[in-house]
Amino acid sequence: MAKARPKFKQKKEKPEFDQIIVDLARVTRVTKGGKQLSFRACLIIGDRNGRVGFGVEKGKDVQIAVQKAFNQAKKNVILVPIVHHTIPHSVEAKFKAGKVMLKPAPQGSGIIAGSVIRTVLEMAGVPNVSAKMLSKTNNKITNVKATFKALENFKIKARVKKAVMPEGEKKAEVEKKKPAVKKTSAPKKQKGEK
Repeated sequence: MAKARPKFKQKKEKPEFDQIIVDLARVTRVTKGGKQLSFRACLIIGDRNGRVGFGVEKGKDVQIAVQKAFNQAKKNVILVPIVHHTIPHSVEAKFKAGKVMLKPAPQGSGIIAGSVIRTVLEMAGVPNVSAKMLSKTNNKITNVKATFKALENFKIKARVKKAVMPEGEKKAEVEKKKPAVKKTSAPKKQKGEK
């Protein structure tokens, strides 16, 4: 009897980022020779742990467009600060016609948002947040860009590095920056002149 070989299962490595296709459209470019068809893909990637990115690219084929969008999204990854299971503070952002408002929410409330804003926040891994789309536009790409602009606008003390200098150096530096102003006085009139 022949012994059966042990089968080694190869472990599939979990990808670094999850991805969701937000918008997939067939677009045309009209040229002298006729219409050229291509596909546009808008893709959101994230590790659900504070990192999220998006990409919008075109390609002759759907698969090519998605791959190009994924590569662009990897280059556009931003860090989203998560403080006490929510965002640090309220923020509003506008991109073209899209306007988005994000607010911190108490623990246990989840993601209260609609449309693509919910998708972006889920991919970022923010567990509790309240969001509202203040604009009337339904353009997904514009709303994604407005949401990313809002996520980039968080101000955290740890990020802001202030240089601590002794008082003497600070004053000397300020004096160097001020332009020297020359005082010119008008010529004095003598008694006999008008």
